[in-house]
Amino acid sequence: MGNLYELIKKSDANQKYLIATVVEGEHSGEKVFVSLEKIVYETGKSSFLKQHIEIILNQLETGLITVDGNRIFCEILQPDKKLVICGAGHVSIPIIKIGLMADFSVSVIEDRYTFANDALRAGANQVICEPFEQGLKKIEGDKNTYFVIVTRGHRYDQICLEGIIKKENAYIGMIGSKVRVKNVKDQLAQKGVNLEKLEKVHTPIGLKIRAETPVEIAISVMAEIVQEKNQKKQSCGYSKEILETLNAAEKLSEKKVMATIISRKGSAPREVGTKMLIYPDGRTVESLGGGCAEADIKIRALSILNSDKAKSELHRVDMTGWQAEEEGMVCGGIIEVFLESVVP
Repeated sequence: MGNLYELIKKSDANQKYLIATVVEGEHSGEKVFVSLEKIVYETGKSSFLKQHIEIILNQLETGLITVDGNRIFCEILQPDKKLVICGAGHVSIPIIKIGLMADFSVSVIEDRYTFANDALRAGANQVICEPFEQGLKKIEGDKNTYFVIVTRGHRYDQICLEGIIKKENAYIGMIGSKVRVKNVKDQLAQKGVNLEKLEKVHTPIGLKIRAETPVEIAISVMAEIVQEKNQKKQSCGYSKEILETLNAAEKLSEKKVMATIISRKGSAPREVGTKMLIYPDGRTVESLGGGCAEADIKIRALSILNSDKAKSELHRVDMTGWQAEEEGMVCGGIIEVFLESVVP
C-alpha cells in the first residue's frame, strides 16, 4: 500500500482525501487513508474502519464521530495552499512575506526584471519573469490556489484577470479603486467573460481595515485570504515541514510521536487537525500553540517513547480554572490531543 505520508504528499488538490483514525475505544490506533472513496492505506488487523467505511465517507468536515463505542477522528485533508501574486511592486513584497509566514507556497509573476528580483529577495518560492499573459500559462490553478492581482495598471489587471478567471481557484482578489475595478470588469464582460465569475472576484481586495501603507494593505489582503481559507472545515495539520520530516530517508528510523488536536472547546491556540512531532531528546517539529499546554503534551509523548507497550494515547488538556491560570495556560479552553507512535 506504500508509505502513508508519501501518499499524503502526492495527493491531488482537486480530489477529496480523508484519514480516519480510531482515537478511543477497543480499536484505538487503527487508521485508514481514503482516496477517491477507496481505501489505499490501512493499519490494524480487525478491519474495523473498513467495515464502517460508508459512515466515514459521509463525513464532509474534519471532526469526531462515534461508531460502536469507538471515537473516530476524520480528517478531510487540505493540500498545500498556493498563493499566486501578479505584480511585484511595493504592495506585493509584504504580501509575499506574510504569505510565506502563513505557510503558503508563493509564486510571483512580474514582467520587469528589477522587480522580479525584489520578489526573489523577499523569499518567493517561484518567480516567473515574463509578460503576465505568458507567465499565467505556467500556473495551473486548483481548489487551493489563491490569486492576488496587484499590478501597476488596469491594463495589466485586465490581462491577469482574463487569464485567471478561466482557472480553478479558491480566491481571486484585485487591487484598485472602484472606478478602476469597474472599468476592468466592464471590459471583460464585453469580451464575453462570465458575469457570475466576475462578481465573485474580491474587489477592492482585502478586508476593510482602513489600510494605507503597503504593509497594512498586505495585512488586509492576507486576512481576507485566511478568512476564505478557514471557511472550509479541513485539516491543514500535515504541514510541508511535517511531511518532509516524515518522508526524509535519513529520519525514517528515528522514533517519534505525532500529537494531533482532535477536538477543542472554548478558546484554544490552534485549530483541530494541527499536528506536532516529538522526539525522545525533546526536539519538536511544528507546534500545538506553545506554553504549558504544549509542555504537558510533550511530557506525555516522551512517556510513550520511553515505554515498550504504549503506542497511542488520548490526552485531555484543560486550560480553564485556577490551576490552569496558575500554570500560565491563558487561553481558557479544553483540547483533546491524540498521541501516536510513528512507526518507521
